[in-house]
Amino acid sequence: MFLPLILGTTGWTPFDSKPFDCFLQGLVGACGISVLYNLLRVYNFVQNSKGNWRSSLQFWILTVVLSLMGSRVFSLIVLEFSLRAVSTWTSDASGRGLDMILIQSQFSLGCSLTGTLIFLQQGAPHSSLSLFLAAALSWKLASLSHSLWIHVARLYPLHSTKQYCGKCITLLTSGHTILASLQRAVVLAFAVASVASTTTIYDHFLSQKDAMKFWTLLTLCYIMLLVYIQEDEHRQTGTAALLHSVVMRLGALLVLMLAMGYWSDVFQILIAFLGEAVCLLPSWDLLQALLKVCAPVTKEPQLKHHHVADNGALKLHHNDYH
Repeated sequence: MFLPLILGTTGWTPFDSKPFDCFLQGLVGACGISVLYNLLRVYNFVQNSKGNWRSSLQFWILTVVLSLMGSRVFSLIVLEFSLRAVSTWTSDASGRGLDMILIQSQFSLGCSLTGTLIFLQQGAPHSSLSLFLAAALSWKLASLSHSLWIHVARLYPLHSTKQYCGKCITLLTSGHTILASLQRAVVLAFAVASVASTTTIYDHFLSQKDAMKFWTLLTLCYIMLLVYIQEDEHRQTGTAALLHSVVMRLGALLVLMLAMGYWSDVFQILIAFLGEAVCLLPSWDLLQALLKVCAPVTKEPQLKHHHVADNGALKLHHNDYH
Protein backbone atom coordinates (compact mmCIF):
# COMPACT_ATOMS: atom_id res chain seq x y z
CA MET A 1 0.00 0.00 0.00
CA PHE A 2 2.82 2.39 0.81
CA LEU A 3 5.05 1.38 -2.14
CA PRO A 4 3.31 3.54 -4.78
CA LEU A 5 3.38 6.49 -2.37
CA ILE A 6 7.09 6.03 -1.71
CA LEU A 7 7.99 5.65 -5.38
CA GLY A 8 5.77 8.50 -6.41
CA THR A 9 7.27 11.00 -3.97
CA THR A 10 10.85 10.21 -5.02
CA GLY A 11 10.41 10.28 -8.79
CA TRP A 12 11.77 6.76 -9.22
CA THR A 13 10.13 3.68 -10.59
CA PRO A 14 11.64 0.28 -11.38
CA PHE A 15 13.61 0.50 -14.67
CA ASP A 16 12.97 4.29 -14.66
CA SER A 17 11.29 5.71 -17.78
CA LYS A 18 13.11 3.52 -20.34
CA PRO A 19 13.00 -0.11 -19.22
CA PHE A 20 14.85 -1.36 -22.31
CA ASP A 21 17.75 1.05 -21.75
CA CYS A 22 17.92 0.15 -18.06
CA PHE A 23 18.01 -3.53 -18.94
CA LEU A 24 20.86 -3.00 -21.41
CA GLN A 25 22.81 -0.99 -18.84
CA GLY A 26 22.37 -3.74 -16.29
CA LEU A 27 23.41 -6.31 -18.89
CA VAL A 28 26.67 -4.45 -19.55
CA GLY A 29 27.42 -4.33 -15.84
CA ALA A 30 26.67 -8.04 -15.41
CA CYS A 31 28.94 -8.87 -18.36
CA GLY A 32 31.76 -6.90 -16.77
CA ILE A 33 31.33 -8.86 -13.53
CA SER A 34 31.29 -12.11 -15.51
CA VAL A 35 34.56 -11.26 -17.30
CA LEU A 36 36.32 -10.46 -14.03
CA TYR A 37 34.89 -13.54 -12.32
CA ASN A 38 35.89 -15.93 -15.11
CA LEU A 39 39.40 -14.57 -15.60
CA LEU A 40 40.09 -14.68 -11.86
CA ARG A 41 39.14 -18.36 -11.91
CA VAL A 42 41.36 -18.94 -14.94
CA TYR A 43 44.31 -17.28 -13.22
CA ASN A 44 43.84 -19.17 -9.95
CA PHE A 45 42.92 -22.36 -11.85
CA VAL A 46 39.68 -22.94 -9.92
CA GLN A 47 37.71 -25.78 -11.48
CA ASN A 48 34.12 -25.44 -12.55
CA SER A 49 32.29 -26.77 -9.50
CA LYS A 50 28.84 -25.39 -10.44
CA GLY A 51 26.53 -26.22 -13.27
CA ASN A 52 25.92 -23.97 -16.22
CA TRP A 53 22.42 -23.23 -14.98
CA ARG A 54 23.83 -21.77 -11.75
CA SER A 55 26.21 -19.53 -13.67
CA SER A 56 23.33 -18.39 -15.87
CA LEU A 57 21.10 -17.77 -12.85
CA GLN A 58 23.83 -15.69 -11.20
CA PHE A 59 24.31 -13.66 -14.38
CA TRP A 60 20.63 -12.84 -14.89
CA ILE A 61 20.06 -12.01 -11.22
CA LEU A 62 22.91 -9.49 -11.45
CA THR A 63 21.42 -8.08 -14.64
CA VAL A 64 18.05 -7.49 -12.95
CA VAL A 65 19.65 -6.10 -9.78
CA LEU A 66 21.76 -3.59 -11.72
CA SER A 67 18.77 -2.66 -13.88
CA LEU A 68 16.70 -1.77 -10.81
CA MET A 69 19.31 0.51 -9.26
CA GLY A 70 19.79 4.20 -10.02
CA SER A 71 22.69 6.56 -10.60
CA ARG A 72 22.66 7.99 -7.06
CA VAL A 73 23.27 4.65 -5.38
CA PHE A 74 25.71 3.61 -8.12
CA SER A 75 27.74 6.74 -7.44
CA LEU A 76 27.83 6.16 -3.69
CA ILE A 77 28.91 2.53 -4.07
CA VAL A 78 31.65 3.45 -6.56
CA LEU A 79 33.08 6.27 -4.45
CA GLU A 80 32.87 4.21 -1.27
CA PHE A 81 34.69 1.28 -2.83
CA SER A 82 37.28 3.56 -4.45
CA LEU A 83 38.01 5.10 -1.06
CA ARG A 84 38.34 1.66 0.49
CA ALA A 85 40.62 0.42 -2.31
CA VAL A 86 42.93 3.44 -1.99
CA SER A 87 43.04 2.96 1.77
CA THR A 88 43.96 -0.70 1.36
CA TRP A 89 46.60 0.10 -1.26
CA THR A 90 48.32 2.64 0.99
CA SER A 91 48.27 0.45 4.11
CA ASP A 92 48.86 -3.05 2.73
CA ALA A 93 52.51 -4.06 2.32
CA SER A 94 52.12 -7.77 1.52
CA GLY A 95 49.91 -7.39 -1.55
CA ARG A 96 47.36 -9.89 -0.25
CA GLY A 97 44.88 -7.16 0.57
CA LEU A 98 44.92 -5.95 -3.04
CA ASP A 99 44.09 -9.44 -4.29
CA MET A 100 41.18 -9.64 -1.84
CA ILE A 101 40.01 -6.20 -2.96
CA LEU A 102 39.93 -7.49 -6.54
CA ILE A 103 37.64 -10.34 -5.49
CA GLN A 104 35.45 -7.94 -3.52
CA SER A 105 35.24 -5.49 -6.42
CA GLN A 106 32.95 -7.65 -8.56
CA PHE A 107 29.62 -6.00 -7.75
CA SER A 108 31.19 -2.55 -7.40
CA LEU A 109 32.71 -3.02 -10.86
CA GLY A 110 29.26 -3.73 -12.26
CA CYS A 111 27.99 -0.57 -10.54
CA SER A 112 30.86 1.46 -12.00
CA LEU A 113 30.20 0.25 -15.56
CA THR A 114 26.45 0.76 -15.32
CA GLY A 115 26.78 4.15 -13.59
CA THR A 116 29.27 5.35 -16.21
CA LEU A 117 26.90 4.34 -19.00
CA ILE A 118 24.04 6.23 -17.34
CA PHE A 119 26.23 9.32 -17.03
CA LEU A 120 27.50 9.16 -20.62
CA GLN A 121 24.06 8.48 -22.12
CA GLN A 122 22.35 11.49 -20.54
CA GLY A 123 20.77 13.50 -23.33
CA ALA A 124 22.11 11.23 -26.10
CA PRO A 125 19.75 11.21 -29.13
CA HIS A 126 20.37 7.54 -29.95
CA SER A 127 21.05 6.12 -26.50
CA SER A 128 19.19 2.86 -27.11
CA LEU A 129 21.26 2.04 -30.18
CA SER A 130 24.58 2.80 -28.50
CA LEU A 131 23.56 0.81 -25.43
CA PHE A 132 22.60 -2.12 -27.64
CA LEU A 133 26.02 -2.07 -29.31
CA ALA A 134 27.75 -1.84 -25.92
CA ALA A 135 25.66 -4.74 -24.60
CA ALA A 136 26.47 -6.85 -27.67
CA LEU A 137 30.21 -6.25 -27.27
CA SER A 138 30.02 -6.94 -23.54
CA TRP A 139 28.09 -10.15 -24.18
CA LYS A 140 30.75 -11.31 -26.62
CA LEU A 141 33.58 -10.61 -24.14
CA ALA A 142 31.72 -12.39 -21.34
CA SER A 143 31.08 -15.41 -23.58
CA LEU A 144 34.74 -15.61 -24.57
CA SER A 145 35.93 -15.40 -20.96
CA HIS A 146 33.42 -18.05 -19.86
CA SER A 147 34.45 -20.44 -22.64
CA LEU A 148 38.11 -19.91 -21.73
CA TRP A 149 37.39 -20.77 -18.09
CA ILE A 150 35.47 -23.93 -19.07
CA HIS A 151 38.29 -24.97 -21.43
CA VAL A 152 40.97 -24.43 -18.77
CA ALA A 153 39.01 -26.19 -16.02
CA ARG A 154 38.42 -29.29 -18.15
CA LEU A 155 41.45 -29.59 -20.42
CA TYR A 156 44.37 -27.53 -19.10
CA PRO A 157 46.01 -30.35 -17.06
CA LEU A 158 46.12 -32.48 -20.21
CA HIS A 159 46.88 -29.85 -22.84
CA SER A 160 49.64 -28.14 -20.85
CA THR A 161 51.65 -31.37 -20.78
CA LYS A 162 50.92 -32.49 -24.35
CA GLN A 163 51.46 -28.94 -25.66
CA TYR A 164 49.22 -29.15 -28.71
CA CYS A 165 46.56 -26.59 -27.67
CA GLY A 166 47.19 -22.97 -28.57
CA LYS A 167 45.09 -21.59 -25.72
CA CYS A 168 46.78 -23.68 -23.05
CA ILE A 169 50.27 -23.03 -24.41
CA THR A 170 49.56 -19.28 -24.35
CA LEU A 171 48.33 -19.53 -20.76
CA LEU A 172 51.35 -21.61 -19.79
CA THR A 173 53.76 -19.02 -21.14
CA SER A 174 51.98 -15.74 -20.36
CA GLY A 175 49.18 -16.65 -17.93
CA HIS A 176 50.98 -14.85 -15.11
CA THR A 177 50.09 -11.52 -16.75
CA ILE A 178 46.32 -12.04 -16.37
CA LEU A 179 46.17 -10.64 -12.84
CA ALA A 180 48.14 -7.50 -13.68
CA SER A 181 45.97 -6.87 -16.74
CA LEU A 182 42.81 -7.31 -14.67
CA GLN A 183 44.10 -4.88 -12.05
CA ARG A 184 44.85 -2.23 -14.67
CA ALA A 185 41.43 -2.68 -16.31
CA VAL A 186 39.60 -2.45 -12.98
CA VAL A 187 41.58 0.65 -11.94
CA LEU A 188 40.73 2.30 -15.26
CA ALA A 189 37.04 1.45 -14.92
CA PHE A 190 36.88 2.88 -11.39
CA ALA A 191 38.88 5.98 -12.37
CA VAL A 192 36.37 6.85 -15.11
CA ALA A 193 33.42 5.94 -12.89
CA SER A 194 34.75 8.09 -10.04
CA VAL A 195 34.60 11.17 -12.25
CA ALA A 196 31.03 10.40 -13.28
CA SER A 197 30.07 9.54 -9.69
CA THR A 198 31.55 12.75 -8.30
CA THR A 199 29.51 14.78 -10.79
CA THR A 200 26.34 12.86 -9.92
CA ILE A 201 26.89 13.25 -6.18
CA TYR A 202 27.45 16.98 -6.58
CA ASP A 203 24.28 17.41 -8.64
CA HIS A 204 22.06 15.38 -6.31
CA PHE A 205 23.50 16.09 -2.86
CA LEU A 206 26.24 18.71 -2.56
CA SER A 207 24.38 21.47 -4.40
CA GLN A 208 21.84 21.74 -1.60
CA LYS A 209 22.18 24.44 1.04
CA ASP A 210 24.50 23.57 3.94
CA ALA A 211 24.90 20.06 2.55
CA MET A 212 28.70 20.42 2.25
CA LYS A 213 29.14 20.70 6.01
CA PHE A 214 27.00 17.66 6.67
CA TRP A 215 28.71 15.55 4.02
CA THR A 216 32.17 16.58 5.24
CA LEU A 217 31.33 15.30 8.71
CA LEU A 218 29.89 12.08 7.31
CA THR A 219 32.98 11.57 5.13
CA LEU A 220 35.27 11.88 8.15
CA CYS A 221 33.14 9.39 10.06
CA TYR A 222 33.24 7.01 7.11
CA ILE A 223 37.03 7.20 6.92
CA MET A 224 37.14 6.23 10.59
CA LEU A 225 34.85 3.30 9.77
CA LEU A 226 37.24 2.14 7.05
CA VAL A 227 40.16 2.24 9.48
CA TYR A 228 38.13 0.12 11.92
CA ILE A 229 37.28 -2.40 9.18
CA GLN A 230 40.94 -2.76 8.21
CA GLU A 231 42.03 -3.30 11.80
CA ASP A 232 39.26 -5.85 12.27
CA GLU A 233 40.36 -7.78 9.15
CA HIS A 234 43.71 -8.49 10.79
CA ARG A 235 41.95 -10.18 13.71
CA GLN A 236 39.63 -12.40 11.66
CA THR A 237 40.04 -15.12 9.06
CA GLY A 238 39.79 -14.30 5.34
CA THR A 239 36.19 -15.35 4.73
CA ALA A 240 34.89 -13.86 7.97
CA ALA A 241 36.69 -10.56 7.34
CA LEU A 242 35.34 -10.44 3.77
CA LEU A 243 31.73 -10.94 4.84
CA HIS A 244 32.08 -8.55 7.78
CA SER A 245 33.53 -5.75 5.63
CA VAL A 246 30.73 -6.05 3.05
CA VAL A 247 28.04 -5.84 5.74
CA MET A 248 29.76 -2.86 7.37
CA ARG A 249 30.21 -0.98 4.08
CA LEU A 250 26.67 -1.41 2.81
CA GLY A 251 25.29 -0.89 6.31
CA ALA A 252 27.05 2.47 6.45
CA LEU A 253 25.56 3.43 3.08
CA LEU A 254 22.13 2.35 4.31
CA VAL A 255 22.41 4.63 7.36
CA LEU A 256 23.64 7.43 5.10
CA MET A 257 20.63 7.09 2.80
CA LEU A 258 18.26 6.99 5.74
CA ALA A 259 19.69 10.34 6.79
CA MET A 260 20.10 12.08 3.41
CA GLY A 261 18.40 10.06 0.68
CA TYR A 262 14.94 9.03 -0.43
CA TRP A 263 13.11 5.83 0.36
CA SER A 264 13.92 4.63 -3.14
CA ASP A 265 17.64 4.98 -2.32
CA VAL A 266 17.16 2.86 0.79
CA PHE A 267 15.36 0.24 -1.29
CA GLN A 268 18.20 0.18 -3.82
CA ILE A 269 20.81 -0.23 -1.07
CA LEU A 270 18.87 -3.28 0.12
CA ILE A 271 18.95 -4.58 -3.45
CA ALA A 272 22.72 -4.01 -3.42
CA PHE A 273 23.00 -6.47 -0.52
CA LEU A 274 21.53 -9.11 -2.83
CA GLY A 275 23.95 -8.17 -5.59
CA GLU A 276 26.97 -8.44 -3.28
CA ALA A 277 25.76 -11.81 -2.02
CA VAL A 278 25.27 -13.14 -5.56
CA CYS A 279 28.84 -12.09 -6.41
CA LEU A 280 30.66 -13.15 -3.24
CA LEU A 281 28.99 -16.40 -2.21
CA PRO A 282 30.14 -18.27 -5.36
CA SER A 283 33.62 -16.77 -4.89
CA TRP A 284 34.57 -18.55 -1.67
CA ASP A 285 36.69 -21.01 -3.65
CA LEU A 286 38.52 -18.07 -5.21
CA LEU A 287 39.27 -16.69 -1.77
CA GLN A 288 40.44 -20.08 -0.54
CA ALA A 289 42.73 -20.39 -3.57
CA LEU A 290 44.14 -16.95 -2.81
CA LEU A 291 44.77 -17.82 0.82
CA LYS A 292 46.37 -21.10 -0.23
CA VAL A 293 48.79 -19.32 -2.54
CA CYS A 294 49.59 -16.51 -0.10
CA ALA A 295 50.05 -18.66 3.00
CA PRO A 296 53.41 -20.24 2.13
CA VAL A 297 54.67 -17.03 0.58
CA THR A 298 54.63 -15.19 3.89
CA LYS A 299 56.84 -17.84 5.47
CA GLU A 300 59.49 -18.07 2.75
CA PRO A 301 62.22 -15.66 1.66
CA GLN A 302 61.53 -12.83 -0.72
CA LEU A 303 63.31 -14.66 -3.56
CA LYS A 304 60.74 -17.48 -3.37
CA HIS A 305 57.90 -14.95 -3.44
CA HIS A 306 59.32 -13.49 -6.65
CA HIS A 307 59.55 -16.97 -8.15
CA VAL A 308 55.89 -17.73 -7.43
CA ALA A 309 54.76 -14.42 -8.84
CA ASP A 310 56.75 -14.95 -12.06
CA ASN A 311 55.42 -18.46 -12.70
CA GLY A 312 51.80 -17.46 -12.03
CA ALA A 313 48.97 -19.26 -10.27
CA LEU A 314 48.15 -21.41 -13.28
CA LYS A 315 51.39 -23.36 -13.13
CA LEU A 316 51.32 -23.56 -9.36
CA HIS A 317 47.87 -25.14 -9.25
CA HIS A 318 48.63 -27.38 -12.19
CA ASN A 319 51.36 -29.06 -10.17
CA ASP A 320 48.74 -30.09 -7.63
CA TYR A 321 47.28 -32.52 -10.17
CA HIS A 322 50.43 -34.65 -10.31
